[in-house]
Parts: sequence; C-alpha cells; structure tokens
Amino acid sequence: MGQPGCETGKSPGKGLNTGEERQHATGDPCALLPGNIPFKNGDAMPDISGAVSEERQGIVIALEVTAGTKEASFPAGYNEWRRSIGCRVPAPAIEGRANKAIIRLVAEKLGVPSSAVSILSGAVSSQKRVLVTGIGRQQVLDRLGMSA
Repeated sequence: MGQPGCETGKSPGKGLNTGEERQHATGDPCALLPGNIPFKNGDAMPDISGAVSEERQGIVIALEVTAGTKEASFPAGYNEWRRSIGCRVPAPAIEGRANKAIIRLVAEKLGVPSSAVSILSGAVSSQKRVLVTGIGRQQVLDRLGMSA
C-alpha cells in the first residue's frame, strides 16, 4: 500500500508540488507568506514605519517586490516579520526592467524625481532596500498614508 499520510488516488511521481491548491482566495500567492498584511485603498493602513529608516545617505525603504503583476501598486501591503512594504510592478524581473519600474513607481508615489530614488541592495532579489534622497522620513510616511 502507500506510505502513511499519502492520499490514495494520486499517482506517485506526478511532479513537483507547485502549491497551486494553496493559493489565497485573492489569487495572490504572496498573500500566503507569514506576516503579510494586504491592504487596499480605503482599508486602514497598518503601521509601516518599521520599513522606513533614516540613514546618512537619505531615507531607506525596505520593499518586498512582486514583478509581473497586472497592475502597479505601492504600497501594496506590509510584511510585519520582514518589516517591508509590498510593491507590485507589471514589468518582468528580466534585464532590470522591474527595478526601473520600481524606481519610477516609488518616485511617483513620493513626489520626487526618479533620479532621487535608487536600489541600495537587492537588485536581483525580491527583498530590496531603496534609497530616497531629498525628502525626510516623516514626509515619506505622510505620502505613503502613514503618520508616525
């Protein structure tokens, strides 16, 4: 017979578990990550101030990026465990396209020129630290809809 815990009726060696059956009701696989707090316009904004820090060079924002989405969105949730703000961009994570889209989106949301935003770390990761110059921490929080 089969091994303990295995369901009958499934063929062994069918392939890798893609996790499709575990997707969140919204269809967003990132919604399953521990600590994620999704929010939409009109929802109460969680305290995202832990993702925004002031450093010598300027303001650093911790982002958790999802590339290849249908629509651009920033802020697009908050991960309490990682202390990072969600950022979704339609551009694919190929040849730096998503990074360029992130820079444009963050600059637009914060009302600063794109030249004031740069990727400090995580250029090839979904976890990024973005540097914003020419604006204070409180201004960033205010423009993201969060007053500390």
